[in-house]
Amino acid sequence: GGLILFAIFSLVMDVFKIGYYSSFYSCLSAIKIIYPIVQAIFVVVQTYFLWVSAKDCIHVHLNVTRCGLMLTLTTNLAVWMSAVTDESVHKAHSKLKKNMTEEIFRWLLKVGMRSSSVEECNCNSQICQIFKNGYFWLYPFNIEYSLFASAMVYVMWKNVGRFIDHHSHHIQRLKFRLFRRTFFVGIMLGLIILVSGLGVLILYEVQVNSSTESSKKSQALTMYYIFNIVCLSLMSLVCIGGSVIYRFDKRDMDRHKNPTRTLDVALLMGAALGQYAISYYSIVAIVASTPRDTISALNLTYALLMIAQHTFQNIFIIEGLHRQPP
Repeated sequence: GGLILFAIFSLVMDVFKIGYYSSFYSCLSAIKIIYPIVQAIFVVVQTYFLWVSAKDCIHVHLNVTRCGLMLTLTTNLAVWMSAVTDESVHKAHSKLKKNMTEEIFRWLLKVGMRSSSVEECNCNSQICQIFKNGYFWLYPFNIEYSLFASAMVYVMWKNVGRFIDHHSHHIQRLKFRLFRRTFFVGIMLGLIILVSGLGVLILYEVQVNSSTESSKKSQALTMYYIFNIVCLSLMSLVCIGGSVIYRFDKRDMDRHKNPTRTLDVALLMGAALGQYAISYYSIVAIVASTPRDTISALNLTYALLMIAQHTFQNIFIIEGLHRQPP
């Protein structure tokens, strides 16, 4: 379901890219227009393949199957790297163009900072601007689709030739009821935090990007950090509480090999390393900088809480993944 959601937005992004590049067919190479078409076909075929075959454990033509799955995995990673690079270059050009005059920007493009010939073409029409802004904002969905598909293909690759003992594990399906006891409370609290976070993020972006007064920017930063500090504190307490509850749980730990769980743990720890690095560099920058004002103190608290929250959350999730069903 998640894969199909990201696939739909990736297809919409490809349509926007085709429309945008088609506006410059006279000054672009044909490969720029062909690429999003081929990518859309790849997304459709791969999504259908994963939807039909994701649960299969292949036991014939093992080497050919492994080779094909690994080729698909590397293709997804290549598409992911391309999307991240394109998005980063687009942001760099936008920020560069915003902070200097048009003449200097064009001169820099000519002397070597040009990423593609699209920058030389003029995008003056309204429909062209819509296509350009549309595919740029849809890049995160395409990035998530590539990572999502890579994870699923990796699990399929690990399952090639795998035998499952159906008698060793008793699978119990959990029954989910929306209004039963704490389920409803948890969902409502989560939705409140989500909506509040979106509202704070929108206010922060509007005030920081549109306002020229330093006082308003400081207020926006203070609001942003205080909200995140409160959320991270609550999340840390909840994760600690969950880990404490696990200590009173008498269920056995599942130590059997499970490719999906192994991948979940690896992705969880790998994703946390990036946030640990960001928080670490933030702490170093804050400690080394002067003067030390309220914003710096809030930023330092935010970075420390981010490290603590990710640590407690990862411990809670990994313990939960190794618990046997009730």
